[in-house]
Amino acid sequence: MTLYVKNMVCNRCIAAVKQELEKLTSKPFSVSLGEVVLEVPLTEKQTSQFREGLDILGFELLDDQKQKQIEKIKTLLIAKVQNGELEEHFSISEYLGKSLRKDYSAISRLFSDVEGMTIEQYFMLLKIEKVKEWLTYDELTLSEIAWKLGYSSTAHLSAQFKKMTGLTPSHFKKTGHANRKPLDGV
Repeated sequence: MTLYVKNMVCNRCIAAVKQELEKLTSKPFSVSLGEVVLEVPLTEKQTSQFREGLDILGFELLDDQKQKQIEKIKTLLIAKVQNGELEEHFSISEYLGKSLRKDYSAISRLFSDVEGMTIEQYFMLLKIEKVKEWLTYDELTLSEIAWKLGYSSTAHLSAQFKKMTGLTPSHFKKTGHANRKPLDGV
C-alpha cells in the first residue's frame, strides 16, 4: 500500500516521516520523498494519528488522486534539482513521461490545471531556488552552478535569475538569503 505525503523535500523530511510512522507500527515500511510504502495497511485509527502527526510537522497526507499525481511530479523534479546534476539538454517531458509511465501532455495539462502554472515554470522556480541556496553557501562559482543545473552558459543562468527574481546573482549574493523560499513553498 502506498501513501502520498505532501511537502517532503529533503532527507530530513524522510527521517521525520519515518519517525512519525515508527510511533504507530512495527510492520515493515519504506519512506522516500513524497511516498510511504507499507507492507501492511494502517488501521483507521493509525491513519488518523499519522495524519495528525504529519500536520504538526508541516506535511499533509494526500487523499485526492489528482493531488497525489501532482505531488509525484513535484517530488521527481525536486529530487532532480537537489541532485544538482542536470544535463544541459535535460528534457522534462522525457524524464516525467518515463518516470511516471504516462503521456506527458496529460501530465502537463493536469499540473497546469491544478497548480496554475506549467511544469516548466515550476521547474524553473525550483532551479532558481537551488541557485539562491548555492549562492548563499558561497561554495560554488556561478559557472559551476550553471553547469550543475544544466544551463548552457553563465549568461543564460544570470538572465533567467534576473528575470525571475529581479536581481542579478551577484546582487542577490550581497543582499543575503532573505529572498529564499523553501522548496516546498515553491
